[in-house]
Amino acid sequence: MNWLLMSESEILAIANPIMDNLMQASTDINHERHVKDFTDHLKSIVTKENLAAQCKEYQAKLGYFAEREVAAVFRKETDAVVFWKQKYTKSTGEHIAFLRLINVDGKVLVQNVSVT
Repeated sequence: MNWLLMSESEILAIANPIMDNLMQASTDINHERHVKDFTDHLKSIVTKENLAAQCKEYQAKLGYFAEREVAAVFRKETDAVVFWKQKYTKSTGEHIAFLRLINVDGKVLVQNVSVT
């Protein structure tokens, strides 16, 4: 898969459902669902305990994920990165959400993801 050959809308059609799942699984603190599209390396970093601690911390401080608006899509031959403006239910500020996708043996996987 050459991400350079894909349009922004084609990439978003892949990225949005993955990010939707990540955010809902994070809200629900559901580790199994949260890591289902992760690379093996990322799965090794995001443990069940680590995810639960992070989710409880941001939920207490910022609330839950709310609206998300695409800010930019970056493509390389090997990966695509999508940035969104992210809102929370308790925070009035704008945050950044990003998702880095790669293709591993014909399957799109999350290589990196964060909301800051």
